[in-house]
Formats: sequence, C-alpha cells, structure tokens
Amino acid sequence: MDAAQQEATARARELQRNWYGEPLGALFRRLIDDLGLNQARLAGVLGLSAPMLSQLMSGQRAKIGNPAVVQRVQLLQDLAGQVADGSVSAAEATERMEEIKRSQGGSVLSNTTQTTSGSGAPTVKRVVREIQSLLRSVAAAGDIIEAADTLAPTHPELAEFLRVYGAGRTSDAVAHYQAHQN
Repeated sequence: MDAAQQEATARARELQRNWYGEPLGALFRRLIDDLGLNQARLAGVLGLSAPMLSQLMSGQRAKIGNPAVVQRVQLLQDLAGQVADGSVSAAEATERMEEIKRSQGGSVLSNTTQTTSGSGAPTVKRVVREIQSLLRSVAAAGDIIEAADTLAPTHPELAEFLRVYGAGRTSDAVAHYQAHQN
C-alpha cells in the first residue's frame, strides 16, 4: 500500500470513528468474535456483499450507505452484549440473527448503548471493550505499543496496561481486568 492509500485508509477509519464510535474493522471483528461468525456470515446477516464488508473493515470504504444495514449493526451489537452477559444462549442468538437479517429500518447507530447484566451493572467484557475502544480511539496499536515500550523501564504496570488494552485481544484484557479487581 502506498502513502496515498495509507492516508485514505486512515482518513476513512477516522470518519468511521466519528460516525460509528470506532473503526468498523474493530466493530465487525468484535461481532464476529462474540457471535461466532465468519466474515461471509456477518455480511449475509447485515445484508452486505462480502467484498463490501471487507472494504468497510479495511478502511477502503468509510460509510455504510444503507440505513437498514446500520440498524442491523446496532441490533447485532445489542445481541452480542446479551450473549456476553449470558442472557441469550447461542441457539437463541442464531435464531435472532435470522430475524435481524430480515429486519428493515433506518435507525442510526448509537455508541452510547450500554449492555448490562441482570443486576443493571455493565458486564466485564463490556467494560473492557469500552477501555479498549477509548485507547484505540486515541492512538493506533503500533503507537500504543511504542508508548508502552517507552514506559516499561520506569512504569512496567502501566506499560502492561497499555499493551493489553491498547493492542491485545479482548479475552486477554478481560483476564487482566479480572486479575486486577479487589
């Protein structure tokens, strides 16, 4: 990828962050992970072609043009939160994804929706994702790792935090979060 393409991709991801709360690549990868999908299945549920989904994920394309697709993204985010907190089983999620696939509508994607557990408290996974999203909205993973490397000699715990939440996998960040509670 040449410099102009890299600049266009960075610009598209920044637009996605402004419009959808985070780059679509991160949002879609989280849905794939949480709902046990592959890219082709996610594209099918959303009503996008696989190449269009890939272009949105990679930043080659910035905006979801169809409001019904935007609504389906929101519905899948809500469903993923329910699966994460255990209020919806995998079998129920599969059934709901079929309903979402058939849904129409034009609501806008909200990055303020907070999925909660039955007690009304945010789930650990949701809290971790919010931390990851915030860090990743401030800097790219490579920059976060570079900052962590700079901090490591004098502030190893803070460096570890940056690496785990800024550039690591959600499952590792959940484990780190749980290990540092109490």
